[in-house]
Amino acid sequence: MQDKASYIKNKRENMGLTYTEFALLLDLKENGERTVRGWESGEHKPSNAKWKEIVELIDTAPFKQRDNENAKFTFIDLFAGIGGIRLGFQQNGGQCVFSSEWDKFAQKTYAANFGELPAGDITKIDAKNIPDHDILLAGFPCQAFSQAGLRQGFNDTRGTMFFEIQRILVEKKPKAFLLENVKQLQGHDKGRTLKTILDILRGDFEQEISNEIPLNEETRAALSEKLNYWVDVKVLRAADFGIPQNRERIYIIGFDKNYYGNQKFEKLFQWPQAPKISTKLGNILESYEEIKKAGDYYTISDKLWDGHKRRKVEHKTKGNGFGYSLYDENAPYTNTLSARYYKDGSEILIDQSKYNLNPRKLTPRECARLQGFPEEYIVDAVSRGQIYKQFGNSVCVTVINEIANRMLKTIDELEVKGQSNTLIEKLLKNI
Repeated sequence: MQDKASYIKNKRENMGLTYTEFALLLDLKENGERTVRGWESGEHKPSNAKWKEIVELIDTAPFKQRDNENAKFTFIDLFAGIGGIRLGFQQNGGQCVFSSEWDKFAQKTYAANFGELPAGDITKIDAKNIPDHDILLAGFPCQAFSQAGLRQGFNDTRGTMFFEIQRILVEKKPKAFLLENVKQLQGHDKGRTLKTILDILRGDFEQEISNEIPLNEETRAALSEKLNYWVDVKVLRAADFGIPQNRERIYIIGFDKNYYGNQKFEKLFQWPQAPKISTKLGNILESYEEIKKAGDYYTISDKLWDGHKRRKVEHKTKGNGFGYSLYDENAPYTNTLSARYYKDGSEILIDQSKYNLNPRKLTPRECARLQGFPEEYIVDAVSRGQIYKQFGNSVCVTVINEIANRMLKTIDELEVKGQSNTLIEKLLKNI
């Protein structure tokens, strides 16, 4: 059997991680890099708990990218979560050159699937140190604007993360960007929050950002710099793209007018047309035999089921529509999968009455399918509770893929037009 020192070294190298990244993944504190080096040299051994963590790390990342000089385009993945937005652009030929995600559990799932550890807190990363890139991607935190949160917007520190995006756009000036958030961003503060975001991206914002909004000096200074993007916004629904989930998200895209010049962007870029093909929940559900292998884990207890039914009656008496939602394989789609799904599964319960069983929660694999993730995506790099949170916070990859395709077609057309305009200018100068 391989000794522990060699095992750790091989695992780290197979994952494509540096000593520091490996230490961060294992949540080692100060001198983590030195600790990993010591393990690999045989100078000392990890504790039993750390050894168990190391053994459980997955080192066969299915979506790992090699440095590719022939990539069609480069992009960065901010507020990366578990890489849902990245997947859509990577599948369209892009090369990810930087990623950032602060949650250590999401980092583990990301590392297992992409073979790289995202950088941590974006507020602590100097924009100058981020590699140049063609497209910026960001599913910036949505809790500040969501129905499930307090909807405090920019007054919530999570809501200020948009200004980190603005800071990086000012410094790196990518050709294009895609931002994603909850549908409720549209109506937050009577539409003023979204208007502020769009005005900043377009370079039309003239007001002062309140000093009460907590921003660091670099981020606040970047607000004095004018961006100049052509910007458009659209709400798209996963169920309209063949995914059986009633998930609506707002998408904001932009193309740099300083780079592309005076183009008719509104004619060149078209949002993907939803095919609105019929969907069926049964298409993403695992078989009863597969569910049985997990024992009683996914089937909710009598106590929880009784509580769900009681609360539904109470809500109905009050005249509101809250409470659990029960679906079978013939349902066209489910409610939106949320980050709180791990708690009790109430928004999406699967009917098991034909087996004389209480309803059950979705499995992690079913959650992945409900978000359009490929079958080879690894869903067990972290605990079930954590992966439920991660898929609830993620995006529908199928929708992202369609947007990426449209954005890239537009960029291709813009590049061709730009080359034509340059050639015409040269010819005119020579006349």
